[in-house]
Parts: sequence; structure tokens; C-alpha cells
Amino acid sequence: MTKTGNILKVAFRALARNKLRSLLTALGIIIGVACVVAVVGIGEGARIQAENQLRSLGTNFLMVMAGTTTSSGARAGIGSSSKLSEDDVDAIRKEVSSVSYISASIRTVAQVIYGNQNWSTSIQGAQVDWPLVRSWNVATGQFFTDQDDHAAAKVCVLGQTVVTNLFGDEDPVGQMIRIKNIPFKVTGVLESKGGSLQGADQDDLVVAPYETVRKKIMGTTAVGQILVSAASDELVSRAQDELTALLRQRHRIGKGADDDFIIRSQTEMIQQAEAQSQTMSALLWSIAGVSLLVGGIGIMNIMLVSVTERTREIGVRMAIGARGRDIQAQFLVEAVALSLTGGAVGIAVGLGIERTVARLVGWPVAVQPSAITLAFFFSALVGVGFGFYPALKASRLDPIEALRYE
Repeated sequence: MTKTGNILKVAFRALARNKLRSLLTALGIIIGVACVVAVVGIGEGARIQAENQLRSLGTNFLMVMAGTTTSSGARAGIGSSSKLSEDDVDAIRKEVSSVSYISASIRTVAQVIYGNQNWSTSIQGAQVDWPLVRSWNVATGQFFTDQDDHAAAKVCVLGQTVVTNLFGDEDPVGQMIRIKNIPFKVTGVLESKGGSLQGADQDDLVVAPYETVRKKIMGTTAVGQILVSAASDELVSRAQDELTALLRQRHRIGKGADDDFIIRSQTEMIQQAEAQSQTMSALLWSIAGVSLLVGGIGIMNIMLVSVTERTREIGVRMAIGARGRDIQAQFLVEAVALSLTGGAVGIAVGLGIERTVARLVGWPVAVQPSAITLAFFFSALVGVGFGFYPALKASRLDPIEALRYE
């Protein structure tokens, strides 16, 4: 057997003599590596999920919302000011060239009834451009028309969740439902969108003409939101600036005064979601780093104990011709073997955590080969770094003193 083979054989035999201790020593590495693999996979999956959900809002999406108000020095929250109007919507449609589609939007919650079935859902009042702004196609039937909106017609389209709960397998198109005891004819069914970034079910809604919801269901003159789609990705920023300038002018907001509206772009929402994801990833990376550090310290501690326990063995090996570097290599191999074994188990545990999260939460997970390679590299580095000193100490033992050790 070669010298290298002999060193490996002795090292693994020593580890096998204390299986439980070796397992407990590697536990810190296992936890750290599992955290690294799981953090990267879940974090990347969460980022992809967030981007997909935000893109499901629409193409080049901008949302104009009611802003804050200040009264006697007290500031109210977002939505407390309701100065957005239908005239604002018309002005944007005519004067902002960077905008392709626009829809006033108003929302409430009501009980929807069909036959002996009922369901509490979101009632969305929208204009004819709404499906174009939201990039939301009609699966069956058709969306209501501009004429329906102007006439405040009692028609609507349904989200998939509402269809499932009211109609089951029955085709809802052409059927009559009641919203607050007002009969509405179903003209279409929307495609499924899935969950929103906040976890809400986007398919749990009924969309009806804006004027119908405003006049016959809510009885209000306020515009809740203005939903806008810029003409292209490159024009989103320009559209936001033009919207801001136009609304400040229309609302007679003086220089230096706060806006009474808020504009959120799809890009800003994605950046906020990524920032939250990065914060969570940084926290989990910190936990992984601490786990690896604790695991490394555990390896160093056990290897020092092992050197003490095997002092006489080291003396015998030196007496029969083993050199200091052979002893050092043996203990270094033991440390690296512990950390690499822990790294391999940790990778398996991390992948298992990813799959469990994907199954329970429904998030996509992105298994990153680079993360697995990085985790394995770090586990080897920990073994070398924390195993070097005990190996060096073993190699410097005096053979005579070692043989006398009891």
C-alpha cells in the first residue's frame, strides 16, 4: 500500500472508532452547508416567484393611487386623500403620449349569488382597457365594451376562483348572478392569474364596468386607482414623470408641496421585492456562516482531544519511522474527511429542505450548482483551516515524551 493510501486508511479507521463523536462533530458543518444550499435555492426561487407575480400585474405597469393628507399637522396614511377623478383619467388619456392603455379602477367586497350558491369576493370596477393594462386575457366569452361602461350596464366577467365556487363545472357565460341583490349577466371568464405578491388570490374577483360599480354598487364619485400601461419598457420612467407633472398641474399643487397622489411602477415593486429577498438571504447567510464557524471550532476541539488521546500512538508511529509531516497529513485528512462528509450530508439536507418548502409553500425553488460547489468548497476549507493547528501540534510531539505518555 502506498504512503498516501496508508495515511487515508489510518485516518478513516480512527474516525470509525468514534462514530457518534464524529457525527456530532460534523453536525455543525451539516447545518451550515444545508443552510447555504437551502438559502440560495429558496432565495432564488422566491425572487423568481416575486418577479412573476409582479409581472402578472401587467405590461409596463404603473399604478396611480390616492395619496396622504395632512390636517392640523397630523398626517394620514396612503389612500386618505381621494382627489383622483374621472377628469384626471380623461386628461391622461389625451395628454400623456407615453401611455398606451389606461383604466380607472374602483374596488369593494360583496356577496355574489348564483342559484343556491354564494361567495364573498372582490368586486372590481374597471374600464374597457383594464385587461390590456393587466395583460389579463378572457378565457371564454368576452370582456364588456366601452358602451357597456358608459351605459352602466349590469354585465360582468368572473375570475376562475369565483367560477369554481359558484358554478363548479357549469359554464357561467350567459348566466345571471346577483351582486348585492342586483342581477348581472356574465359575459366572460378570465384566465387564471394565481397568487399575488402578498399571497392574495388574484382570481377571486368579479370585474364589472366602472360606471356600474360606481353608481349602482358603491354610490361614490371617487376614483380608487388609475391603472396605466406605458407604451414600452423604455418609456415607463418618462410616463411616470409625465403623469406626475400632469396631476400636480391639475390638482394645483404648488412647488415644494407634497403630492396628493402616489405613483408606483412595476420596476419599483420588483426592486422592493428583491430588497426584501436580499435582506432575508443576508440573515440566513449569517446563520449559515455562524453554523460553519461553530462546526469548524467543533472539528478543531475534537481533533485536539484526539491528539491528546492518541499521544502514545503517535509516539509509536514516529518510533517506527513516521515523519512529522506524515503525522500532520494523517490528522489533516481526518479533519478534512469530517468536514467533507458533513458537507455532503449538508448538501443532501439542503436539497431536501428546498423540495419540502416547494411542496408546502408552493414556491418554485432554483437548485444552483454554483451554490452546491461553493458549499462543498467551504466545507473543505473549514476542515483544512480548523484542522491545521491540531495536525501541526501532533506532528511536533517529541517521540520519547509521546511514548512515555499514559
